[in-house]
Amino acid sequence: MSPSSTSSLDGDVTDAVRTLLSDAGVEEDVDLVARILITGVGLGVDDTDRLDLKIASAALSEMRLAFALFAPYRSSPKVTIFGSARTQPHDPLYLAAADIARALAERGWMVVTGAGPGIMQAAAEGAGPDRSLGVSIRLPFEEKPNAVIAEADRVVAMKYFFTRKLMLVKESRGFVAVPGGFGTLDELFELLTLQQTGKAEPTPIVLLDAPGGTFWRGLERFAQEQLIPSGVISPDDLDRVLITDSVAAAESEITGFWRNYDSLRWIGSRLVLRLCAEPTDAEVAELSRRFSHLLTGGRIERTAPLRRERQDEDRLDMPRLLMDFDRHRVGELHHLIRAVNALASAPPATPPSEPHAVS
Repeated sequence: MSPSSTSSLDGDVTDAVRTLLSDAGVEEDVDLVARILITGVGLGVDDTDRLDLKIASAALSEMRLAFALFAPYRSSPKVTIFGSARTQPHDPLYLAAADIARALAERGWMVVTGAGPGIMQAAAEGAGPDRSLGVSIRLPFEEKPNAVIAEADRVVAMKYFFTRKLMLVKESRGFVAVPGGFGTLDELFELLTLQQTGKAEPTPIVLLDAPGGTFWRGLERFAQEQLIPSGVISPDDLDRVLITDSVAAAESEITGFWRNYDSLRWIGSRLVLRLCAEPTDAEVAELSRRFSHLLTGGRIERTAPLRRERQDEDRLDMPRLLMDFDRHRVGELHHLIRAVNALASAPPATPPSEPHAVS
């Protein structure tokens, strides 16, 4: 049976699936859970290859375990730290990763890593077991999760890189990449692609080097000399990234991104930005003037919660800006967010933490 014929199947099994869910005690989001089960039945009816079924089954199982790991910490802001598994404890990069993790953990952030050795262990050590979560990968030359993550029992192991990368990105409100190899670069470029295309909401991204290091400046130079001149990325695509060798600057970039900006939501073709502080009329007018090139028409305006937001009880107590934002320019949203954070009406910026020595 072809996949297109499963539409008739859906009607035949829906009642049985809903009965099963009711008997199992599923009461929330029944339609979505039913869709998952119906898709599974469809895979069986489609005579799907056994290997394809194993991939789908393992991916869904892994995501369920990962969702359960993260669920108790849903209200805690999280930062994902990427980096090489080969970095040694005496390396300045190891010390930098531990320092930035510690600084953010002390501000209430949780640190998410790939749970392995090297930079991942450094970040877990810096944050401590109570502020660390790990998403490891099972490899033929498997290293066990680092001791910090393992002892706290806050790790989930993945078979597939794509499910692992989903969980390393999905929950986090900030990202720090420390120099690494193919894996680190793969994670970074996927993150940049998601931001550039609007498949992920804007978040701060820091490329952190050791003091005096040139690793990430080399990437910047490659972009300026090769990628931008050839037209495959835009001249401002790297503007969303902070390249630094300063832990204090990295900390300020991650936390400062959320100084005034809280979240966004698309309501039809209109974009709503939720803020922490009410902007003045003059500030809204200036934002509208500065960013008119990102709009399809009209102006940036203050607004009360829209009907859809009220129905969902979605951050109803927050000030809002409403605009007809050009979806083709969604990769430039970070410019507007940074301007919102710099408003005089925004909450005051908090100073970075004092540096710590790592033993």
